[in-house]
Amino acid sequence: MITICIFAKPPVAGQVKTRLAAMIGAQQAAELAAAFLADTWASVRRLPWAHAIVASTGALPEALVPGASVWPQGEGPLDARLERVLQRALRGAPAVIALGADSPGLPGALLDAAQQALLRGEPVIGPAEDGGFYLLGVAACPPGLLAGVPWSAANTCEVTVARMTAQGMTPTMLPSWFDVDDADDLPRLRALLASEPGRAPHTAAALERLR
Repeated sequence: MITICIFAKPPVAGQVKTRLAAMIGAQQAAELAAAFLADTWASVRRLPWAHAIVASTGALPEALVPGASVWPQGEGPLDARLERVLQRALRGAPAVIALGADSPGLPGALLDAAQQALLRGEPVIGPAEDGGFYLLGVAACPPGLLAGVPWSAANTCEVTVARMTAQGMTPTMLPSWFDVDDADDLPRLRALLASEPGRAPHTAAALERLR
């Protein structure tokens, strides 16, 4: 079983999706964040090859991620928190995937492709279209692997790949996908779920309430 760690924040108005909140309001942004997490959790739980946990910056409502083991991310910048959670997961699993919660409706085929790369002994990264990454999978996480990576930047993924390469890793690159950071991303998300709301039903319902 490969562990998938979904990285999340408690969906508290004013503390999550701040760029989105600036355009649609803090409460509505928090409701979308909650829906994103609920759908991501449900989709990962359906994978027969994955052990799912949530790595959070604070307490989460049980109803949002039913049955979840919730691990604290701990203190420090994102690189330190990512490494801490990845290293913890690797103490009990042969490989681990860090997955963001901002890509509801992410095709399951991309997660399956990440699993196959890890089974071949290859690290894997899923580039996000904004320059970040939506997924990172490794079988080892040496200290400092992600140190110095610029977060929320146009070159986040590029620098992460360079950091991995410097550690002797050659990551498999998955197809790119999009995450939802601001209101400009919502029309694409609406279009994705219009014909297949079952891919992310909580998100589809939250988007309907925004109309």
